[in-house]
Order: sequence, then structure tokens, then C-alpha cells
Amino acid sequence: MAAWPPEYQEALEWQWNERLIPYWRTAARWAVDSGVKIVLEAHPGFSVYNPESLLRLREAVGPEIGINLDPSHLWWQGMEIPAVIEALGDAIFHFHAKDVSLHAGRIERNGVLDTKSYHRSKQRSWLSRSVGWGHSEFKWKETVSALRMSGYDHVLSIEHEDALVSKREGLTSAIGLLSRVLLQEPPVESWWI
Repeated sequence: MAAWPPEYQEALEWQWNERLIPYWRTAARWAVDSGVKIVLEAHPGFSVYNPESLLRLREAVGPEIGINLDPSHLWWQGMEIPAVIEALGDAIFHFHAKDVSLHAGRIERNGVLDTKSYHRSKQRSWLSRSVGWGHSEFKWKETVSALRMSGYDHVLSIEHEDALVSKREGLTSAIGLLSRVLLQEPPVESWWI
């Protein structure tokens, strides 16, 4: 939401104070009573879309709320994932291994908030991609290193939303790159049975 006109900020504060925080406080009490944690996926257009908004909600509601960190949504907004991970720390409950490719020329003309249909992929400023088809192996090594430094030692869940490659090709590619990053050895063929 924009800082101008002033009504936007008033509406945003009303939304947070009158709807969002009360709703998630109730949900967090239920989560504690049920022995579960609440995991939100930050995404542009949502109330929680970056580290600052997630941490604001977590401060108001409690540590039962954390993030499903999908780096594609944050790279898309221009964030550096190691810095995001450092800011979030123990608020990272889950991780989606998904990439994004950004088309600089289209971003220069239309920005990153491109809402064109995926059927118009050739005209979009960004596309969801399989791991390694948007960012280099080095970027993924930086990301995994930052996760380890933050204390995250859980699942890296491969999420396939890449319309340009088959599920098999995307999964094979992601497993190959992540295997080199995590294990320093080639992938085992039986992993995707």
C-alpha cells in the first residue's frame, strides 16, 4: 500500500489493528492449545509480504507465527535472501526451494508488480522458475549458508511452479543443484521415485 494519499495509511492501520492482529491472536491461542505453529507465506499483495511485516505480526501475536520462506517472492521484490534470513532468524519455520527469473527490460517499463496472466509469459516482468533457472548456484549456496547460520535445520521443500519446464525436468534440475549445494555429491536417481 502506498504512503499517499493519507487515507491509504489510515486504512492499512485499521486493517492491522482491527482485523489482522485480532484474528491471528485468536488463531495463535488455538495453535498453542493444539500444539501447532502457524506458518505464513509472505507474498506481494498479502498483509505479510516481507520480513518487516511478518515480524510486526509476530511481535503483536507471539512466536507461534512464523514464515514459510519462499525466496522467489522476495527476490521478485528486490530483496537479498541472506539479509532476509538474518532478519527473520528463528521465525523461519519452513523453506520453499523455488526460484524466479526477472526480465530487466520489462521491469524497466512495467515494474515488478506485473499482474499479467501466466498465459502471457513472454510479456511478464517475472516468472516462477525451478531452482537454478533464475539465480545461480552461488546464490543458492549463499542462501543455504545463511539458513544454516540462522539455525534452520529443516526441510528445503522443492516447489514447482515453472511453466517453461516439465515437472520431471524441474524436479531433476532442482535436485541436482541442491544436491551440489547441500551434499557436494551428485543426486541419487531414486530420490524422486
